[in-house]
Amino acid sequence: MRKALALTLALCLLNVSGLAAAAASPAPAPRPLPQEDQGYVPYSPEQLDNLLSSIALYPDPLLAQLLLAATFPDQIDEAARYVRAYGSNGIDDQPWDVSVKAVAHYPSVVSMMADRLDWTTALGQAYVYQSTDVMTSVQRLRAMAQAQGNLVTTPQQRVIVEGGVIRVWPENPRLIYVPVYDPAIVYVRRPLLGVAISFGIGLLIGAWLNHDCDWGRHRVYYTGWSGGGWVGRSRPYVQVTNVYVNNRYTNVVVNRTVVNRPVNYTAINNYNSVHRDVRFDNHARNVPPPNTNYRPVNRNIDRNINTRDPRLDQYRGHQNQPQPAQQGDRVQYNRPGVGEANRTAAQPARPAPQGNQRNQPYVPARPQVNQPASPAAQRQAQPAPHAFGRGEGGFPAKEASQRGQESRASKPSAPTRPAPGRENRGNEKRVNENRGNEKRK
Repeated sequence: MRKALALTLALCLLNVSGLAAAAASPAPAPRPLPQEDQGYVPYSPEQLDNLLSSIALYPDPLLAQLLLAATFPDQIDEAARYVRAYGSNGIDDQPWDVSVKAVAHYPSVVSMMADRLDWTTALGQAYVYQSTDVMTSVQRLRAMAQAQGNLVTTPQQRVIVEGGVIRVWPENPRLIYVPVYDPAIVYVRRPLLGVAISFGIGLLIGAWLNHDCDWGRHRVYYTGWSGGGWVGRSRPYVQVTNVYVNNRYTNVVVNRTVVNRPVNYTAINNYNSVHRDVRFDNHARNVPPPNTNYRPVNRNIDRNINTRDPRLDQYRGHQNQPQPAQQGDRVQYNRPGVGEANRTAAQPARPAPQGNQRNQPYVPARPQVNQPASPAAQRQAQPAPHAFGRGEGGFPAKEASQRGQESRASKPSAPTRPAPGRENRGNEKRVNENRGNEKRK
């Protein structure tokens, strides 16, 4: 018995000494940024709140897709143009990232991201560098909205609080609703009239919602449409295809090249935010040196023309210069833009004076009457095409002329009247005089 008590007392002393040593040891240092990211200035918690305030109350599955798609701003811009032109038809066949395809199924979301590309780019850069801080900021904003009584369960969304984590799930297993709210109000007070959060029409839940938020690990993960929660309730109504449910999406990959894209932080300062006294001016040094070769990707243009051809800019900003006449070209004197050089080159060369013709005026040679014309002259002699065609609207002129000649040849000719002789002309004159006298009587 005494041995057991002594052993227990020794173990207690060891545990106490271990806890004291752990308390005395310093906290682990934060993970340093990679070498290529040493020049990055992290966003402060208040700046992240302003950056995420307009989307922090989105349902978890939509928020997860949006954070990943923000790292592809060029594809977001292209997807928004596509949706405006063709709607949701053919989205699954486009060569975009799977997260961009998912967001493109919700026109209001992809249009908002495309209209604010600077904000979208800054959000993508923040998720690349500070994914844990981004997820923490979302939870902080949701707690602020819930404390004001604005984030509650409704027929459109279900708000679940477990272990200090606030989840927002779709209430309807078939439809998801995009919330609409003012960030300057929803996080700080109750609205004077109406509700703080409103919703539009319900949008279909499809297999494209293949990512979700892992709040415990502060990351976005791929669900593969397996598990419980909102996924288990919606799975019976979703047609799962390999376009969005595929093993290649198991490891979530973000586009790290978004950090090379410049951002206009002045525009981001103008957006509504929860902290009005916080600006992004100190992040101007986050912008990399200007890249003269950078340009947004537009596949609609790239597949029709080589936009990198230097000849496209050869005459940009210069006035049109007359081009030298090429051999075989027809000279048009009345066409605008033809210079005197072309007109002079079209004139025939004067022959050198010979013998006594030195002081004689130059007379051009007369054309030969019966000489056949050259092929070039024959081409120039052809009449210009008529506006109605050669047949003048379908009228065969040549056939009509032949029919007229045949018709005149078939008619009997009228008898010719002999020319009056000198004597006959005198008799006719006297007859006419007698007729005049009779009328006067």
